[in-house]
Amino acid sequence: MRLCRFEAASGAGVGVVLGDEVADLRKVAPHLSPNPVDILAAGQAGIEAAEKAAKSAPRLKLKDVKLKAPVGRPGKMLGIGLNYRDHAKETGREPPTTQMWFNKQVTCLHGPFDPVMMPAVSTALDYEVELVVVIAKRGRHVPKERALEIVGGYMTGCDYSVRDWQRATQTMIMGKGFDTHGPVGPWITTPDEAGDVSNMALKCWVNDELRQNGNTRDMIFDVAQQIEHLTKAFPLEPGDLLFTGTPAGVGAAYDPPKFVKVGDKVRVEVERLGAIEAQIVQEKAETRIG
Repeated sequence: MRLCRFEAASGAGVGVVLGDEVADLRKVAPHLSPNPVDILAAGQAGIEAAEKAAKSAPRLKLKDVKLKAPVGRPGKMLGIGLNYRDHAKETGREPPTTQMWFNKQVTCLHGPFDPVMMPAVSTALDYEVELVVVIAKRGRHVPKERALEIVGGYMTGCDYSVRDWQRATQTMIMGKGFDTHGPVGPWITTPDEAGDVSNMALKCWVNDELRQNGNTRDMIFDVAQQIEHLTKAFPLEPGDLLFTGTPAGVGAAYDPPKFVKVGDKVRVEVERLGAIEAQIVQEKAETRIG
Protein backbone atom coordinates (compact mmCIF):
# COMPACT_ATOMS: atom_id res chain seq x y z
CA MET A 1 0.00 0.00 0.00
CA ARG A 2 1.09 3.54 -0.73
CA LEU A 3 -0.24 6.11 1.75
CA CYS A 4 -0.10 9.80 0.98
CA ARG A 5 -1.15 13.21 2.23
CA PHE A 6 -2.57 15.55 -0.36
CA GLU A 7 -4.23 18.85 -1.05
CA ALA A 8 -7.03 19.09 -3.61
CA ALA A 9 -9.62 21.65 -4.60
CA SER A 10 -11.91 20.04 -2.02
CA GLY A 11 -9.35 20.32 0.78
CA ALA A 12 -6.56 18.31 2.37
CA GLY A 13 -6.71 14.65 3.23
CA VAL A 14 -5.10 11.25 3.46
CA GLY A 15 -5.27 8.79 0.60
CA VAL A 16 -4.10 5.54 -0.92
CA VAL A 17 -2.26 5.82 -4.23
CA LEU A 18 -3.56 3.36 -6.81
CA GLY A 19 -1.83 3.70 -10.15
CA ASP A 20 -2.41 7.24 -11.40
CA GLU A 21 -5.22 7.88 -8.93
CA VAL A 22 -5.62 8.65 -5.24
CA ALA A 23 -8.37 6.97 -3.25
CA ASP A 24 -9.65 9.81 -1.06
CA LEU A 25 -10.35 8.30 2.38
CA ARG A 26 -11.92 11.35 3.98
CA LYS A 27 -15.62 10.63 3.49
CA VAL A 28 -15.61 6.84 3.58
CA ALA A 29 -13.32 6.60 6.63
CA PRO A 30 -13.52 9.84 8.65
CA HIS A 31 -12.31 7.93 11.70
CA LEU A 32 -8.88 7.43 10.11
CA SER A 33 -6.19 9.90 11.11
CA PRO A 34 -5.10 12.46 8.51
CA ASN A 35 -1.52 11.46 9.38
CA PRO A 36 -0.51 8.20 7.63
CA VAL A 37 1.90 7.42 10.47
CA ASP A 38 -1.03 7.01 12.84
CA ILE A 39 -2.61 4.52 10.45
CA LEU A 40 0.62 2.52 10.29
CA ALA A 41 1.12 2.74 14.05
CA ALA A 42 -2.21 0.90 14.47
CA GLY A 43 -0.54 -2.13 12.91
CA GLN A 44 -2.32 -4.58 10.68
CA ALA A 45 -5.71 -3.28 11.79
CA GLY A 46 -4.86 0.20 10.56
CA ILE A 47 -3.54 -1.07 7.24
CA GLU A 48 -6.60 -3.25 6.67
CA ALA A 49 -8.94 -0.37 7.52
CA ALA A 50 -7.23 1.88 4.97
CA GLU A 51 -7.22 -0.85 2.31
CA LYS A 52 -10.91 -1.57 2.87
CA ALA A 53 -11.81 2.12 2.73
CA ALA A 54 -9.82 2.59 -0.48
CA LYS A 55 -12.01 0.08 -2.31
CA SER A 56 -15.09 2.29 -2.04
CA ALA A 57 -13.43 5.70 -1.78
CA PRO A 58 -13.89 8.33 -4.49
CA ARG A 59 -10.88 8.66 -6.77
CA LEU A 60 -8.88 11.75 -7.64
CA LYS A 61 -6.41 11.97 -10.47
CA LEU A 62 -2.88 12.02 -9.09
CA LYS A 63 -2.00 14.84 -11.46
CA ASP A 64 -4.80 16.96 -10.00
CA VAL A 65 -3.62 16.86 -6.38
CA LYS A 66 -0.64 18.37 -4.62
CA LEU A 67 1.25 15.73 -2.67
CA LYS A 68 2.52 16.83 0.74
CA ALA A 69 5.19 15.32 2.98
CA PRO A 70 3.56 11.97 3.90
CA VAL A 71 4.26 12.32 7.63
CA GLY A 72 3.28 14.87 10.22
CA ARG A 73 5.96 16.58 12.30
CA PRO A 74 8.41 13.83 13.27
CA GLY A 75 9.83 13.51 16.74
CA LYS A 76 13.26 12.81 15.28
CA MET A 77 14.91 13.04 11.87
CA LEU A 78 18.22 11.16 11.95
CA GLY A 79 20.80 10.63 9.23
CA ILE A 80 23.78 8.30 8.99
CA GLY A 81 27.00 9.52 7.41
CA LEU A 82 29.36 7.69 5.03
CA ASN A 83 27.18 4.57 4.92
CA TYR A 84 28.09 3.55 1.37
CA ARG A 85 31.60 2.32 0.61
CA ASP A 86 31.83 4.15 -2.69
CA HIS A 87 30.72 7.40 -1.06
CA ALA A 88 33.30 7.04 1.71
CA LYS A 89 35.95 6.41 -0.96
CA GLU A 90 35.03 9.49 -3.00
CA THR A 91 35.45 11.64 0.12
CA GLY A 92 38.94 10.21 0.69
CA ARG A 93 37.98 8.52 3.95
CA GLU A 94 38.09 4.93 5.13
CA PRO A 95 34.71 3.17 5.50
CA PRO A 96 33.56 3.71 9.09
CA THR A 97 33.59 0.85 11.57
CA THR A 98 31.12 2.68 13.85
CA GLN A 99 27.83 4.18 12.74
CA MET A 100 28.06 7.98 12.38
CA TRP A 101 24.71 9.63 13.10
CA PHE A 102 23.56 13.24 13.02
CA ASN A 103 20.28 15.11 13.50
CA LYS A 104 18.34 16.81 10.74
CA GLN A 105 16.11 19.46 12.28
CA VAL A 106 12.47 18.43 12.09
CA THR A 107 11.68 21.91 10.75
CA CYS A 108 13.51 20.98 7.51
CA LEU A 109 10.82 18.40 6.61
CA HIS A 110 9.55 19.31 3.16
CA GLY A 111 7.08 18.24 0.51
CA PRO A 112 8.14 15.95 -2.33
CA PHE A 113 7.71 18.51 -5.13
CA ASP A 114 8.09 21.82 -3.31
CA PRO A 115 10.93 24.24 -4.14
CA VAL A 116 14.13 23.84 -2.14
CA MET A 117 15.92 26.95 -0.95
CA MET A 118 19.48 27.95 -1.71
CA PRO A 119 20.51 29.38 1.67
CA ALA A 120 21.06 33.10 1.94
CA VAL A 121 24.36 32.34 3.71
CA SER A 122 25.90 29.79 1.31
CA THR A 123 26.14 28.54 -2.26
CA ALA A 124 27.64 25.15 -1.33
CA LEU A 125 24.32 23.29 -1.61
CA ASP A 126 24.63 19.57 -2.31
CA TYR A 127 22.23 16.68 -2.89
CA GLU A 128 22.10 13.13 -1.46
CA VAL A 129 19.51 10.60 -2.62
CA GLU A 130 18.50 8.36 0.28
CA LEU A 131 16.18 5.55 1.32
CA VAL A 132 14.14 6.92 4.25
CA VAL A 133 12.71 4.61 6.91
CA VAL A 134 9.44 5.50 8.67
CA ILE A 135 9.20 4.15 12.21
CA ALA A 136 5.69 3.02 13.24
CA LYS A 137 6.23 1.26 16.58
CA ARG A 138 8.16 2.30 19.67
CA GLY A 139 11.37 0.31 20.03
CA ARG A 140 14.17 0.16 22.58
CA HIS A 141 17.03 -2.37 22.62
CA VAL A 142 15.68 -3.94 19.44
CA PRO A 143 17.96 -6.69 18.06
CA LYS A 144 18.60 -6.61 14.33
CA GLU A 145 16.65 -9.86 13.92
CA ARG A 146 13.49 -8.02 15.01
CA ALA A 147 14.35 -4.51 13.87
CA LEU A 148 12.04 -4.43 10.86
CA GLU A 149 9.06 -5.11 13.15
CA ILE A 150 9.04 -1.43 14.11
CA VAL A 151 9.18 -0.16 10.52
CA GLY A 152 5.92 1.15 9.05
CA GLY A 153 7.19 1.90 5.58
CA TYR A 154 9.73 3.57 3.35
CA MET A 155 10.06 6.77 1.33
CA THR A 156 12.41 8.45 -1.09
CA GLY A 157 14.31 11.36 0.41
CA CYS A 158 16.99 13.90 -0.40
CA ASP A 159 19.41 14.84 2.36
CA TYR A 160 20.31 18.31 1.14
CA SER A 161 23.57 19.42 2.71
CA VAL A 162 25.16 22.84 3.02
CA ARG A 163 28.76 21.69 2.78
CA ASP A 164 30.64 24.72 4.13
CA TRP A 165 28.41 24.87 7.20
CA GLN A 166 28.63 21.08 7.57
CA ARG A 167 32.43 21.13 7.58
CA ALA A 168 32.83 24.17 9.80
CA THR A 169 32.43 22.12 12.99
CA GLN A 170 33.11 18.57 14.15
CA THR A 171 29.40 17.77 14.10
CA MET A 172 27.42 17.91 10.87
CA ILE A 173 24.20 19.25 12.36
CA MET A 174 24.40 22.86 11.17
CA GLY A 175 24.85 21.86 7.55
CA LYS A 176 22.08 19.28 7.53
CA GLY A 177 19.00 21.02 8.86
CA PHE A 178 18.45 24.20 6.85
CA ASP A 179 14.82 25.00 6.01
CA THR A 180 13.36 22.88 3.16
CA HIS A 181 16.39 20.54 3.14
CA GLY A 182 14.53 17.38 4.15
CA PRO A 183 12.07 16.59 1.33
CA VAL A 184 10.51 13.13 1.47
CA GLY A 185 7.80 11.21 -0.35
CA PRO A 186 6.06 11.04 -2.65
CA TRP A 187 4.18 8.63 -0.36
CA ILE A 188 4.89 5.97 2.29
CA THR A 189 5.23 2.53 0.77
CA THR A 190 4.46 -0.28 3.20
CA PRO A 191 7.05 -3.06 3.60
CA ASP A 192 5.01 -5.66 1.73
CA GLU A 193 4.97 -3.49 -1.38
CA ALA A 194 8.48 -2.07 -0.97
CA GLY A 195 9.99 -5.55 -1.07
CA ASP A 196 13.63 -6.23 -0.29
CA VAL A 197 15.13 -2.95 0.90
CA SER A 198 18.62 -4.47 0.82
CA ASN A 199 18.49 -4.41 -2.98
CA MET A 200 17.03 -1.13 -4.26
CA ALA A 201 18.46 1.18 -6.91
CA LEU A 202 18.95 4.84 -5.95
CA LYS A 203 19.41 7.61 -8.53
CA CYS A 204 19.80 11.36 -8.58
CA TRP A 205 19.64 13.70 -11.56
CA VAL A 206 20.56 17.37 -11.59
CA ASN A 207 18.68 18.77 -14.54
CA ASP A 208 19.19 15.95 -17.07
CA GLU A 209 22.56 14.77 -15.76
CA LEU A 210 22.62 11.49 -13.82
CA ARG A 211 24.87 12.21 -10.83
CA GLN A 212 24.19 9.27 -8.49
CA ASN A 213 23.46 5.68 -9.48
CA GLY A 214 23.80 3.28 -6.56
CA ASN A 215 22.12 0.41 -4.75
CA THR A 216 21.23 -0.19 -1.11
CA ARG A 217 23.12 -3.51 -1.22
CA ASP A 218 26.27 -1.37 -0.94
CA MET A 219 25.33 -0.04 2.50
CA ILE A 220 27.95 -0.63 5.18
CA PHE A 221 25.28 -0.85 7.90
CA ASP A 222 21.88 -2.09 6.69
CA VAL A 223 18.50 -0.87 7.97
CA ALA A 224 18.23 -3.55 10.65
CA GLN A 225 21.72 -2.80 11.96
CA GLN A 226 20.90 0.91 12.06
CA ILE A 227 17.79 0.33 14.15
CA GLU A 228 19.61 -2.03 16.49
CA HIS A 229 22.36 0.53 17.04
CA LEU A 230 20.10 3.53 17.61
CA THR A 231 17.74 1.78 20.01
CA LYS A 232 20.66 0.84 22.25
CA ALA A 233 20.85 4.55 23.13
CA PHE A 234 17.27 5.82 22.96
CA PRO A 235 13.82 4.75 21.78
CA LEU A 236 12.66 5.12 18.23
CA GLU A 237 9.03 6.19 18.13
CA PRO A 238 6.19 6.35 15.59
CA GLY A 239 6.88 9.04 13.02
CA ASP A 240 10.65 9.11 13.48
CA LEU A 241 12.53 9.19 10.17
CA LEU A 242 15.88 7.56 9.38
CA PHE A 243 17.88 8.82 6.41
CA THR A 244 19.98 5.75 5.67
CA GLY A 245 22.93 7.14 3.69
CA THR A 246 23.82 8.03 0.12
CA PRO A 247 25.90 6.42 -2.64
CA ALA A 248 28.76 8.02 -4.59
CA GLY A 249 28.25 10.96 -6.92
CA VAL A 250 27.59 13.88 -4.59
CA GLY A 251 28.51 17.31 -5.90
CA ALA A 252 31.25 17.86 -3.34
CA ALA A 253 33.21 14.89 -4.70
CA TYR A 254 33.71 16.38 -8.17
CA ASP A 255 36.82 18.41 -9.03
CA PRO A 256 35.81 21.18 -9.11
CA PRO A 257 32.68 20.60 -6.99
CA LYS A 258 29.34 20.46 -8.76
CA PHE A 259 27.05 22.10 -6.24
CA VAL A 260 23.51 22.88 -7.35
CA LYS A 261 22.61 26.38 -8.47
CA VAL A 262 19.48 28.48 -8.35
CA GLY A 263 17.20 27.33 -11.16
CA ASP A 264 18.47 23.73 -11.18
CA LYS A 265 16.03 20.84 -10.92
CA VAL A 266 17.01 17.94 -8.68
CA ARG A 267 15.22 14.61 -9.06
CA VAL A 268 15.88 11.68 -6.74
CA GLU A 269 14.39 8.21 -7.03
CA VAL A 270 14.48 4.98 -5.03
CA GLU A 271 13.38 1.82 -6.79
CA ARG A 272 9.78 0.81 -6.03
CA LEU A 273 9.27 3.88 -3.82
CA GLY A 274 8.85 6.63 -6.41
CA ALA A 275 10.63 9.86 -7.26
CA ILE A 276 10.58 13.37 -5.81
CA GLU A 277 11.76 16.54 -7.52
CA ALA A 278 12.53 20.12 -6.58
CA GLN A 279 13.58 23.32 -8.23
CA ILE A 280 16.27 25.27 -6.39
CA VAL A 281 15.16 28.82 -5.49
CA GLN A 282 16.95 31.60 -3.68
CA GLU A 283 16.16 32.14 -0.02
CA LYS A 284 15.44 35.69 1.08
CA ALA A 285 17.02 36.50 4.44
CA GLU A 286 13.94 38.01 6.02
CA THR A 287 13.72 38.44 9.78
CA ARG A 288 10.66 36.63 11.17
CA ILE A 289 9.74 36.66 14.83
CA GLY A 290 6.62 34.93 16.12
